[in-house]
Amino acid sequence: MKHFVFVLVTVCLVACGNKASKEVKKTAAPAGTVALSVSATIGVVNSDSILEKYTFAIQARETMTKKAEDARLSINTKAKQLQKELADFQNKINNNAFLSRERAEQEASRLQKKQAEIQMHGETLENEFLAEQQKLSLQLKDSINMAIREINKDKRFSMVLSTSSLTDNVLYVDDTLNITNEVLEFLNSRIKK
Repeated sequence: MKHFVFVLVTVCLVACGNKASKEVKKTAAPAGTVALSVSATIGVVNSDSILEKYTFAIQARETMTKKAEDARLSINTKAKQLQKELADFQNKINNNAFLSRERAEQEASRLQKKQAEIQMHGETLENEFLAEQQKLSLQLKDSINMAIREINKDKRFSMVLSTSSLTDNVLYVDDTLNITNEVLEFLNSRIKK
């Protein structure tokens, strides 16, 4: 009986056309499901494709990769220099090369201070990197949102969803709903101007 009511309501909704499609209606459905009828056009943007093909995203990724490499080089260079100085210090301790205990303590204090400075420098670089990454992420998000608003000036989409290999909540999308290429073309056309 419930199945018959579900079919009957579905047939009525289809027959009513636009009038019923403006409203969301809950109908009787098989156990564990809810039948909804919504007249909405949905677009889907694949975030992975945007990150791979949007010129701004590509340039931002390259910039951030270079910054990360430069930071790593800077920290590693300073750390290697410190290791060399620590080895020299240990060698002097082992060979009683310091003229006084006070002089050895001064050198140990200097090396500890240098180690702390290197650690602070690394933390500063990491914080700057994260701040820059967040800034670029917000710029990318704003660009995508602006592109979607511009593309949707004709109000053809009621909703635009995002899919991604990392956070994919959309399990199936008909290819006709995918507007990723349209968004990419719009975004990249603005870069060329």
